[in-house]
Amino acid sequence: MERFAPNPAVMASAILAAPGWARVGITVADERMRERAAQELARSIVEQLNPAPADAADQLPLAL
Repeated sequence: MERFAPNPAVMASAILAAPGWARVGITVADERMRERAAQELARSIVEQLNPAPADAADQLPLAL
């Protein structure tokens, strides 16, 4: 696992870009809902800080 030290402004922007239900959900009393919200918040932050590479336009799709 690679460690990184993102800029606080970038991290704050990633948190604010997360779905609203996840940001609010981490404060609810229901433990399962908090866990789901925390997972979604973490996933959203990771996607913002580490975006998936764009598909190559010249690559042909694989027929399955």
